[in-house]
Amino acid sequence: MSGTLNKVMLIGYLGEDVKMHYFDGGNCIGRFSLATNEVYFNKTTNEKITSTEWHNIVVRNKAAELCEKYLSKGDKIYLEGRIKSRQWQTDEGTTKHIIEIQAIDFTFLTTKKDSEVGKENKSIEPTKSANFEPENDTLPINDLPF
Repeated sequence: MSGTLNKVMLIGYLGEDVKMHYFDGGNCIGRFSLATNEVYFNKTTNEKITSTEWHNIVVRNKAAELCEKYLSKGDKIYLEGRIKSRQWQTDEGTTKHIIEIQAIDFTFLTTKKDSEVGKENKSIEPTKSANFEPENDTLPINDLPF
């Protein structure tokens, strides 16, 4: 064992619909923001404080297609993945940095699309889950400006 671990587990709400990007050869990636909240009480003021953290999520290929099909802004999801940082140069020559979560395993906890389908067909399962290892870790995502 190497003695290191890069694993993230999040439960949160989509801040936007899944944005897809397709590559030559049929590969694709999907991106979306995920909000997680921490709630605590200020003991001196008895005030409830909510702190929101935003995470940049990346899903690949079949996982991305599933997320695009079933998820939309406001839906709740559980996901596991790993932290990945990258940087790129803008057209103006500025170096940009981003920290992303590459999703490997996820479960849809609530989705608007499932709710709509469930009204028409009660046999549809409201929770969907999948486990995906990144199929091609060398996709040219570093060249993307988002």
